[in-house]
Amino acid sequence: MPDYIYLMENRLSTDQRSALAHLREAAREAEMILFLTGDAVRDLTSGHAVRELEVAVHGNALKLKKPLEKLGAKLWGEDEASRSLYLCFPGTVRVDVLTTQRVEFPKPGKAVYHQTSILEALRSRDFTVNAMAISLNEGSFGLLMDPLNGAADIEARTLRLVSNYGFLEDPSLLIRAIRYKARLGWELDPRTQTRYENAKMEGVIESISDHARRQELEQIGHEEEGLKVLRALEEEGWMKVLYPAWNSAKADETKLTSLHELAVELLMQGVHPDMSAAQMQLLTSGMSSKDLAGLKKSLLRPGFVEEWDSLDELASGFQKVLLAKQNATPSATHKLFMSYDPEAILWLGFTSKSQAVQERYSQFLKVWPEVRQQIPHALMQEMRITPELPAYNEIVQGIFLELIDGKLQTPEEMRAYLEPHSPPAPPPQPTFKRSRGRRSEAKLKELEEDEENEEELGGDEEMEDEMGGEDEDVDLGSALKRGLAEEEEGAEESPEEEETEEEEQTPKRGGRKPVAAPPAKAAKPAPEEKHAAKPHGKAPAEKPAPAPRHEEKAKPAPKPAAAKTPAKAPAVKHAKPAPVKHAKPAAKKSGPVHITGKGGVPPKPTAKTAAKTAHAKPAPAKAVSGKSKAAPAKHAKPAPHKALTKKKR
Repeated sequence: MPDYIYLMENRLSTDQRSALAHLREAAREAEMILFLTGDAVRDLTSGHAVRELEVAVHGNALKLKKPLEKLGAKLWGEDEASRSLYLCFPGTVRVDVLTTQRVEFPKPGKAVYHQTSILEALRSRDFTVNAMAISLNEGSFGLLMDPLNGAADIEARTLRLVSNYGFLEDPSLLIRAIRYKARLGWELDPRTQTRYENAKMEGVIESISDHARRQELEQIGHEEEGLKVLRALEEEGWMKVLYPAWNSAKADETKLTSLHELAVELLMQGVHPDMSAAQMQLLTSGMSSKDLAGLKKSLLRPGFVEEWDSLDELASGFQKVLLAKQNATPSATHKLFMSYDPEAILWLGFTSKSQAVQERYSQFLKVWPEVRQQIPHALMQEMRITPELPAYNEIVQGIFLELIDGKLQTPEEMRAYLEPHSPPAPPPQPTFKRSRGRRSEAKLKELEEDEENEEELGGDEEMEDEMGGEDEDVDLGSALKRGLAEEEEGAEESPEEEETEEEEQTPKRGGRKPVAAPPAKAAKPAPEEKHAAKPHGKAPAEKPAPAPRHEEKAKPAPKPAAAKTPAKAPAVKHAKPAPVKHAKPAAKKSGPVHITGKGGVPPKPTAKTAAKTAHAKPAPAKAVSGKSKAAPAKHAKPAPHKALTKKKR
């Protein structure tokens, strides 16, 4: 179901909402509850234009006559039998104020009214689409009551009788059914259609009440397309019952079309005229004076007849005001069009032959609307003048009036005009800074610890890169086995021959070519010279110190290429070290490896071998384990053939 509060706020005109506000105020003071009923609820639900309002009150509606007249309503008529009021509020808003009552028909066309609740009153209506009500009371405002499921019939665009005997009890429903079909374009329910044909054949229309006849006769003039409804009733033969002297031939169809076009143009500019009186004038333009006078007396609301008769007078008064000197400027003329009686504006624009009047109408309807395109909405947005401001509409209207007067032609003038209306810039959003003293200290400590850990990990990785990985450990192990086997085979050879052979086979004992180390790492073997191969044991022949120093002086730069290409780290093999088997990563300490000759007796080192061992610049030793930091291992006792020092950072 739609939100009826929203529909009432957006589908009703300003004058209609104002009329409802006055009705609610009067009902509250009289301690009555109020409901919107009838055609208004049906048109709100179906999407049609709401042409008139109908409200029902719990209590006697006639008691609201004086309070409503004080609030600006004009009494157009009243009915004592049904206790109903027919009012007109400013803006030509027609309102019927009814009493909630149940209707009985002891005889066809003879109604008897019994005051009852709103739900019982809805169950005694004419059609289900009209048997709906919206609460206008505090606490339940906008609540829909639909006891007969009229909303479903509205969706199906179907007219269905509330009572199976509706056409027989109230013959005026035959006329109303045709009028609704012509206005809405809906069809009768199949059963309702059958009952309609049966009632028409039986001639129950002769029993129509005088009140119902007068009401249906006037309603033709209130229709949006009165000529269409008049022709539909004429085809069914109902105009002979309502008023035989009136038919579609008496209407001026050409002028009616022009009147509708002018009404639509005024509506687009914000002027909402009620065409009822002007339309009745054209629908009856071909009738004689006598017939016309009789028709006016047959209408239900005397106030409507007065408005019909005063059309020429209203138009004449508006013409005088329109051509007055105080309204010569375009802005003054536009304000007059927007504030004067809409019915007078409609009738003067339709009937006047004055060139000055027609020129004013042309400017209002065609020229000035184009000026609205010049309103600088972008500049207004830049100056923070947005639709959210309470006075936004007044500002836009003021700019429009200045533009049609020929002012505000430059951007500077426009900015100067808008400057007083520009709201101040919003203050900058405050920035809240949380106290992070302790948290920052803890964060700094964590960062420092992370950096230290990264440095340690980086150092270990560098060490592994320099000393080789686990794969090289495996290669060294296999190389050690090969070296021991070769040593056993060539144990009887002379030291000089063994030394020569070892120099030639040095690249082969490493298993595979050593991986090139970074240049920056090659300059770090200096501290390791202090840990030159120190022979294990106590043999006095193991101290050939003078000879190495002498050869060191003789060869100050034995391997300059090792500094340039530190990748060839096996320079340590010039010292003829025997390959040593590395300890597994789990071991923290590894003892020195002693290599013996035949019979388990270590061979005696020669002076030449000892000298080369002393002055050689060993490359960084390969790691024994991934990240263990054991003390440097002592070198094995130098052998005539090989000496290997196992170093560990």
